[in-house]
Amino acid sequence: MAINFDLNDLLAFRAVAELSNFRRAAEAVHISQPAFSRRIDKLEQALGVRLLDRTTRRVSLTAVGRDFAHKVQSLLDDLDGTLMAMRGVAATRMGEVTIASVPSAVYYHASRVIQRYRESYPRIRVKVFDANAAAVLDAVSRGEADFGINFIGSQEPGLEFHTLLEERFVMACRRDHPLARRRRVAWRDLAEVDFISVGKSSGNRLLLDQALAGLPDPPRIVCEAEHVTTLLGMVEAGLGVAAVPSLAMPGPDHPLLVSVPLDQPVVTRRVGLIRRTGRTLSPAAQPLYDLFAAVKDDVGALRDPTPRRRASARHAARTA
Repeated sequence: MAINFDLNDLLAFRAVAELSNFRRAAEAVHISQPAFSRRIDKLEQALGVRLLDRTTRRVSLTAVGRDFAHKVQSLLDDLDGTLMAMRGVAATRMGEVTIASVPSAVYYHASRVIQRYRESYPRIRVKVFDANAAAVLDAVSRGEADFGINFIGSQEPGLEFHTLLEERFVMACRRDHPLARRRRVAWRDLAEVDFISVGKSSGNRLLLDQALAGLPDPPRIVCEAEHVTTLLGMVEAGLGVAAVPSLAMPGPDHPLLVSVPLDQPVVTRRVGLIRRTGRTLSPAAQPLYDLFAAVKDDVGALRDPTPRRRASARHAARTA
């Protein structure tokens, strides 16, 4: 059977599958809308199936179209990887990579890694799906994300877990808070101050609730939010203090926030990269995954935030 479509037809189909709009898809592949429509018609006629449902307002993939879109993306990724291996020109590589991550790892750490990746691969688009731990796990398991950054998943069948670090929870507070200059703070001390917590649907909340179950005087929660990054904004606003993972904290030069190690008990979590077992990452995703794995030593100091706390104290003394 003769193949009556070409690479340009597949590129056109990928564009409309991603954008769900003929006009924008035509612009993305730099052809007129009538020419674009002819390419899609040609592809559907060659395959003998309808790939798209079209109305005057929107375009959507049929069930066959959704399955074909996944196969086309995989095919184009493989082709891209083959061509780049032959040319050896990383800066010209095009494509897309999607990572899923818990928000506490995105705001400071992941953003820095992505910036380094963009310096080498400026034409690859990076999508970040920031969600709670369960949603990140689901996105990677279902193939909606190339890989993820999470603190759960090491025991999940069908997933590989590559440990990046084990980090402890610290108290986040404003520099002008009475507890800010302490070297360490016991959990029982938080019962005397306004405490901001993540909601009960958060994986961090479950971890903390389990670790602090025997505490006679638990922290007094005055506000709740879904994401750790939101907690930090509330702390900056002066609403109270919060317990957050070390990785979520800004550096020692932050003008408002400081972290203080929490103990009695010390609560930690293990953060790592998750990916589907036995699946080869796309040529766009593999370098980013490798870069996250390679910076393990850069974030290792977060296992013990004491050096950061001392640096913050020195900064506060200089600016007081």
